[in-house]
Order: sequence, then C-alpha cells, then structure tokens
Amino acid sequence: MNLIEQIKENSKKHNKTIVLPEGTEERTIKAADIILSEGLANIVLVGKEAEIKDLALKYNLSNIDKAKIVDPAIHEKREEYIETLMELRKKKGLTREQAEELMNDPLYVAAMMVKKGDADGEVAGADNATGDVLRPAFQIVKTKPGISVVSGAFFMILKDKTFGEDGILVFADCAVHPNPTAEELAEIAVETGITTKAIGGFEPKIAILSFSTKGSAKHEMVDKVIKATEIAKQKAPDMMIDGELQADAAIIPAIGQKKAKGSEIAGQANVLVFPSLETGNITYKLVQRLAGAEAVGPVLQGMAAPINDLSRGCSIDDIVSLVAITCNQAAAN
Repeated sequence: MNLIEQIKENSKKHNKTIVLPEGTEERTIKAADIILSEGLANIVLVGKEAEIKDLALKYNLSNIDKAKIVDPAIHEKREEYIETLMELRKKKGLTREQAEELMNDPLYVAAMMVKKGDADGEVAGADNATGDVLRPAFQIVKTKPGISVVSGAFFMILKDKTFGEDGILVFADCAVHPNPTAEELAEIAVETGITTKAIGGFEPKIAILSFSTKGSAKHEMVDKVIKATEIAKQKAPDMMIDGELQADAAIIPAIGQKKAKGSEIAGQANVLVFPSLETGNITYKLVQRLAGAEAVGPVLQGMAAPINDLSRGCSIDDIVSLVAITCNQAAAN
C-alpha cells in the first residue's frame, strides 16, 4: 500500500467532517462526490443549494445528496457566526455591518465552521489565492497555543527507496515563512515531526539543515540552525532531532557517520527542515523535477485546526488526497 492509499484508509476510520467553501467549483464538487462515494469524510459544501444541486445533475454526480450544504446568506447559524466574528475582531474595530458582509464570504463561513467545531477541517484554494484562503483562517482559527508560525510540509515520494522512510522524505518549510528565526525554525521542526507521524505514520528522524555539519563552517546562518536545534530538542525531548547537518550528511549513512559521528539522525533522516523558505522551495521543486519524485502537499501545519490550501491548478485527485490528509491531521489534533 502506497502513502496516499494508506492516508485514505486511515481517513475512512476517522469519520471527520471537512468543509469545502468552493462548493460550486467544478473540480471541488466532483472531488466531493468521490470522497462521499468512498467514505473518506463527511463533506460540507458552501454555496447556494439550488446551484450545487443543478451542478450535481449537470455532472451526473450521484453522491452529493449525502453532503451538507451551507448557504452563507440563510443558514441557521449565520447570526451566531456574525456575533462570534465581531467578538474575535472587536479589537480591530470590526463593525456589525462589516461582520455581516464577511459572513457572506464562503471562506469566512468555512473558517468559522472549523472554529465552532461544526467542521473538523477545511480544504480550499482551487478557485482562490493562498492569501485569500489563509486570511480568514488566521483571523478566526488562529495558530496552536504556543505556536507563532505556520509552515508548509511536503511528503516527497522518491523512486529510490533507499532514502528516508522507504523512499519517503518530508520537507519543510517549503511554502509559507520566508526567513524564520531560530525560535520559529524550532517550531517548524517540531510541527513537521507531528505532521510526519499523523500523516506518514512513521517516527520522524528530523535533520535541521545547513551548509555546515557540526561546526565545519562558521556563520550567523549556521548559528541560527544550531540554536534552533537546541530549542527544538527542549520543546520535544522525545523526538529525534539533530542539526546542524548538511543535506548529504543527513541522508547518506557513510557521509553521516564520517561528518557527524555519534548522531542518531545523520545518514538516517526522513524529515529535512530547511533554514529558509528559499532553500526549501527550491529543493522540493528540484527533487520533484530532476528525481521524478511525487510531491504531496503542501500540508499546512501550526494552525489550531487543519486548514489546507490547494494550488489553483490542482486536479480532482489532488483535492481528494488533500481532504484525506486533512482528516488525518484532524484526528491527530
């Protein structure tokens, strides 16, 4: 069973409810039909009921009647959601009129459903930019207690099974935070470990990467990674974390043993944490294209509840997979 199949099988067991705010977008409603037919999740579609039902008929979708449909303008919790939004944003001077207008936006409705426990997670982005998806998430759901930064992890599925966990490596941050501080980098490392266990189902062996291995170079950028490693170990003493390690020392046993003797991670890493978004994003794209790896993600981590952002170029299968991933995250929360 490959990783995606494993994620889907786990998703079926969790019985989670995922809200899809782009309920009238073609790929989204088709994905919802597959999810419901396979029993991967309970689905909430945000949009006008008549329009969603017309689309279900148009595309010959036989399972959409199993979804809950929430129309932002008339659903039964609209007033409750408006009041909650006003309370959350009162320090920002949000007026009732503004709250009412925002609660006409499906992305705000979806985030509020997650906040209020009416859904376990959200998947969006097929028809909206990342900033538009994340803005209500940050305003309403917010980050986990004690977490100051949201990051994005990719599961890189390699053809060469000798690397990582039977060919699976987890890369972070590849999607969100351009230049994390040492404290933020430590948070990213720990959150990526949590994501790895929740979705990958294996124990994370986390390498925080640098252009230096164990003092082979001196620079303030190296100092940041050394400090981040210390903080991460303090935050998660039960996790296997090491740094600073060069990429080859992290994943190739012979080099790891030579450059970082005594490290339980060197040469064995299955999670690679990059010192900046620049390095993470470049690396995952190169590995994807040059090594022919499958990149599953980004999986957003650090939110108080799982909210995941799709590429606007996503396929129906991408949406199905990300909903299953979101269910796994919700079960681990």
